[in-house]
Amino acid sequence: MGAAYKRILLKLSGEVLAGGKASGIDNDTVVTICKAVKEVADLGVEVAIVVGGGNFWRGRSSDGMDRARADHIGMLATAMNALALCDALEQLGADVRVQTAIEMRQIAEPYIRNRAIRHLEKGRIVIFGCGTGSPFFSTDTAAALRSVEMNADALLKATNVDGVFDMDPNKYPDAVKYDSVTFREVINRDLKVMDSTAFSLCKDNDMTIIVFNLDDPHNLVDVVCGKNIGTAVTN
Repeated sequence: MGAAYKRILLKLSGEVLAGGKASGIDNDTVVTICKAVKEVADLGVEVAIVVGGGNFWRGRSSDGMDRARADHIGMLATAMNALALCDALEQLGADVRVQTAIEMRQIAEPYIRNRAIRHLEKGRIVIFGCGTGSPFFSTDTAAALRSVEMNADALLKATNVDGVFDMDPNKYPDAVKYDSVTFREVINRDLKVMDSTAFSLCKDNDMTIIVFNLDDPHNLVDVVCGKNIGTAVTN
């Protein structure tokens, strides 16, 4: 089964790494996800990953704290998740590099675009931590930015729903899923895909977004192989 993409950027939320736990990292869940990532890499696909930090820290819920300070704490949470993913992938035999947008040279490379692209070209999986390195930007925006910077063929956004729906499927059982939808339709119908900054960045740079359900990690392999899973958002 051949791959439909040469280079992808996978966006993982921090919450997904917690498995069924309220917070923290569930090792079995991380290993299961990483097995699917390794399978994709073994198909010859170049894989970059942006990971969130919501399993450790939800910055916007920190009442009374300065927003920039709260976001900086969140960036450190994403660095912990990046290292956990790196460790699991390495134990599965993958060649991995972690790059962070905030320098922490003892544990990760600083983010350097050309170096990251070179890693990808050499078949290494690159995990990006610390978001964009700036407060007030979500890790979705970091994923959009890195996907454009890496010249990825698509941004794969892993979620807990099967794709993009006309209504919230968790609230409305009759919600209808889209197999594909345009950026313009998403805006006109006020569909929830990503935050507006991330979404605009993808729209303006013609970056395909594929929203899919990661409850079954093998969905990642199916998406990369071009199966009709999730929802494709394109211009």
